[in-house]
Amino acid sequence: MAKAPVGQGSILDSAAEPLAGPAPAGLPVGLYEKGLPAPWSWDRRLAAAAEAGYDYVEISIDESDERLARIEGPASTRNQLRRAIAESGVPILTMCLSGHRRYPLGSRSPQVRQRAADLVRQAITFAVDVGVRIVQIAGYDVFYEESDAATAARYVEGLQRAAEWAGQAGVMLALENVDVPLTESIHGCMEIVRQVNSVWFQIYPDMANVAAAGYDPVAELATCAGHMVGIHVKDALPRTIRRVPFGTGIVPFGPVFRALAGQGYRGPMVVEMWSDEGAAGDPMATARAARQFVADLVNKTYC
Repeated sequence: MAKAPVGQGSILDSAAEPLAGPAPAGLPVGLYEKGLPAPWSWDRRLAAAAEAGYDYVEISIDESDERLARIEGPASTRNQLRRAIAESGVPILTMCLSGHRRYPLGSRSPQVRQRAADLVRQAITFAVDVGVRIVQIAGYDVFYEESDAATAARYVEGLQRAAEWAGQAGVMLALENVDVPLTESIHGCMEIVRQVNSVWFQIYPDMANVAAAGYDPVAELATCAGHMVGIHVKDALPRTIRRVPFGTGIVPFGPVFRALAGQGYRGPMVVEMWSDEGAAGDPMATARAARQFVADLVNKTYC
């Protein structure tokens, strides 16, 4: 498929401007937690997200010991998080579960696969406890091992079991397209969604990841219409999927948002960014500017 066209201009000039009103039709816009400094407490992080104009926060359960411990920790830790949510009024609606890079469901090691399955179970239990509605599953059959037909088959088997557990808990799982051949495209992810064949397992695409892999995100999004339960909004460069400031990469934001509006998508949108990507070193200014950038796109394409 064709490479994605170049995106829009810089957003930082609008960082100090007032937010252009809420997204129409109740479109919820969330902030990836790594868009704010890691040392901040949850009380400060949630309050800052609200101040920057976001409706909710996406929690990260990545491959680091610190973040994996979140879903393994004691009830007291979750109680503290629930209190922070209640006091701020800002929910944590989605989870980015990328810890499977380290412990993949398709691994050749039975011990690693068991650890991967445990992570899914723990993530689902955590979601129920703190009110997370969607757990995004990264599309890594394996990452630090060589991928082949066997790792892909084991991955799908693991996802089928995970969907059963999610259905029992009433939590949605959704697959993200990532930087490995098996799931670098959205249409490839949809093949897996069809194999899993569960209403509790859908797709949570990343518009930047698919553009970085060399696909046209507009054409790719058309392949998952009716199965999308969330979307990551960020920019990218060829084969570079992190820390590309909005408007400096190749994501064609206008056409992408028009495609979403044309599909009637009204679900969560998460601004995926990192607190150290702003040129001015001010994470709050960068978060506000990103929120304004999305608001402008939504208001131009959904109204």
